[in-house]
Amino acid sequence: MAAEVRQRLTVLSGPSGVGKSTVVAHMRKVHPEVWLSVSATTRKPRPGERHGVQYYFVTDEEFDRLIADGELLEWAEFAGNRYGTPRAEVLKRLESGEPVLLEIDLQGARQVKESMEGSQLVFLAPPSWDELVRRLTGRGTESPEVIERRLAAAKVELAAESEFDTTLVNTSVEDVARELLALMTVSTGE
Repeated sequence: MAAEVRQRLTVLSGPSGVGKSTVVAHMRKVHPEVWLSVSATTRKPRPGERHGVQYYFVTDEEFDRLIADGELLEWAEFAGNRYGTPRAEVLKRLESGEPVLLEIDLQGARQVKESMEGSQLVFLAPPSWDELVRRLTGRGTESPEVIERRLAAAKVELAAESEFDTTLVNTSVEDVARELLALMTVSTGE
């Protein structure tokens, strides 16, 4: 009789600007079988972002309803906007045996750790503080005030690294994506 394989939820988190989205985009391009949860956010779309692809862009009122109805696995406020993971689709994908990845912030990772037994938390760290500052200021999409808030939050987030099961240092997008996929693959047989 074959052993039952139950997928484990993998959470990727780390400071703003560390390259989470870039790593995830590369991994999904090479390994489309990995399902990435699409978060709801009250943030306005950046150039090139589309509703339902990068995020579900919702109003504050819609986000309040999602919280009130218990439809979010986790949610957090960051840099003046709220972000949350729709619960139903994550559970459906896990039950169907798909590898599921959440790319979320520290607050959200802590909520998932509490509410989803057996979830695997992976911290994506920058090669250095100076590199993180360069990435955040080089985006050109945020005001100086938002950048300052992101840098202050990044210091707090970096200090939380010990709360995670594994740390990957983002020196190479390809290497980190490969290491992350290996962690997700190894976790499925436990």
